[in-house]
Amino acid sequence: MFGLINALAKQGRLSPEEERYKTESHAWYHANLIDPSDVDPDIYDRERNPGASAWFKLSAGHLLDRISGYLEILATHEVACVRVEMTDPGNVIYEDAHQVIVVPYRTG
Repeated sequence: MFGLINALAKQGRLSPEEERYKTESHAWYHANLIDPSDVDPDIYDRERNPGASAWFKLSAGHLLDRISGYLEILATHEVACVRVEMTDPGNVIYEDAHQVIVVPYRTG
């Protein structure tokens, strides 16, 4: 979700209101959630951790409650996204109280 919004912003596609929402919401998340890249700057390195992605834990309700604004922006720009819940999304390479970073299991 964050990456999709950041991509729209980088492409200059966000309205001033959407850009303001992104900036304010990103700041809120930064203040209330550990950025795994601060712990391990290479956590999202494509060679070291191919396909690494962040997943909120269901217990992180106060963080999940705030995503509706992001989803509205994505819908406005016709960026498809769905909520996915999994008990085992991949190999956990980072974990804290609110999130995990996983590398998907290889298939085939």
